[in-house]
Amino acid sequence: MASFSVRTLGFPEVRCDDRPCPLALRKGLAMLVYLAEANGPVGRDAMATMLWPESPADVVRARLRRLLHRLQQALGDVLVTDRSTVRLSAAIDLEIDSRQFEEACDRGEFDRACTLYQADFLDGFSPGDCPQFDEWVFFRKEALRGRAIQALERVAQEKHAVGDYVSAAAHAGRLVALDPLSEIYARHLIRNLILGGDRAGAERQLKALTQRLRDELDVAPEVETSALLEAVTAAAPPPTRYVSGGVHLAFQTYGNGRTDVLMLPGFVSHVERVWEDQRSRAFLASLAEMGRLVLFDRRGVGLSDRVGFSPSVEATAQDIRTVLDASGSRRVVLFGASEGGPACIRFAADYPARVAGLILFASLAKGSAAPDYPHALSADQYAAWLQQLVSAWGGPAGIETFAPSLAGDAKARAWWAGLLRAASSPGAIKGVLEALRDTDVRHLLGRITVPTLVLHRRGDRAVRIGAGRHLADHIPRARFIELDGDDHFAFAGDQRAVLDRVRRFVGDLTG
Repeated sequence: MASFSVRTLGFPEVRCDDRPCPLALRKGLAMLVYLAEANGPVGRDAMATMLWPESPADVVRARLRRLLHRLQQALGDVLVTDRSTVRLSAAIDLEIDSRQFEEACDRGEFDRACTLYQADFLDGFSPGDCPQFDEWVFFRKEALRGRAIQALERVAQEKHAVGDYVSAAAHAGRLVALDPLSEIYARHLIRNLILGGDRAGAERQLKALTQRLRDELDVAPEVETSALLEAVTAAAPPPTRYVSGGVHLAFQTYGNGRTDVLMLPGFVSHVERVWEDQRSRAFLASLAEMGRLVLFDRRGVGLSDRVGFSPSVEATAQDIRTVLDASGSRRVVLFGASEGGPACIRFAADYPARVAGLILFASLAKGSAAPDYPHALSADQYAAWLQQLVSAWGGPAGIETFAPSLAGDAKARAWWAGLLRAASSPGAIKGVLEALRDTDVRHLLGRITVPTLVLHRRGDRAVRIGAGRHLADHIPRARFIELDGDDHFAFAGDQRAVLDRVRRFVGDLTG
């Protein structure tokens, strides 16, 4: 059996029987990559339209026939064609590095995954004048890059934990290369360089970061970053731990208060990147002053396992239980923000003895509108919003809706964009949001017996205030407080008003 391999993580290369195959045809190379990724038959018309989008049908068919003939001449019998489809031959032993990389991630072999991922998918390659192919490459690249970031984060953490600071710095350096404006990745790199004895290298990295932030965002590094050279023990995010309940969940605990406060954010999270923004960090630190703060990434996003796991309300409620057990929590105040609210409602209904109180901020009981629930987007509106969000992924997607007060802040925009890229990929987040769209916990509201506080800003652009009123109206003895502002994120805008209400509520529970 002939060996046929395709390298896609970087500029593409085709090898036959472990020898490079000279192939000057850019569209031929694009076709081979697409067929290798498809792992099955592809329609001839679809392939022709992708490669020659502006040409008449008879012309593209003729061009496709000529291209297939030239590929057969150059590579031998690696293609199988019929009147309607084309595919790679099942008789060849096909290897594709992107598939090997994903399989390594799926098996938890993150060291191997990091070794396999040497560059972005089809880095610097385009067949030219093929927007449909380029769009496919973009989404595939973002999905693979997101998984590479997750793998690098895991390995960097593991190497640091066992004192292998040189290797940890190498992996942190790759994270910096993928997201040069991330101060948290830069701090990982600087800290490990210092611990590994390379202070000069740490100084160079701080200088380079300072220059990048000045050039790109016109800001200086945060005090915490600058202080690393003087004290490696400068304030840092709490360590990330993992617990497995069938799914590996990343979680953190912060503070030592006698009350546990578990915060579950909306559709996207990243337990490490969330500490990078000064406002977000201040908000979390304030919560930790009220009690021990518990954070985790739900299945499907952030540092938790992503592939093959549905982030349904029931699954996330079970994840809450798993994390609380792992953190030794007996009784907790749940803080469910936005789409995090329904899972907290589910947990409070199923395990009331473990819940001291429930806080719902900018949340809702149903993910999409219905005749008897006009407080959410209709199915068509949701689909349009989801498409807009996914198409803008990679940048600060949705910040004008989620945090209008921060939309003009270059540093906040860069942080949000970096958090999104680290937390998920465009294709993966689409599945997460489709699951949240189908959420409906209205039938559980009457079962809530714990003290409940519902907070909602009257101008919230992401979740209408009517959704908050609906929660308070249907949860027995719930208290509804309408706040000023139009930011959906609790830490954006006037966070003090939010914290004051939460502090009073938690104090009443424990007082």
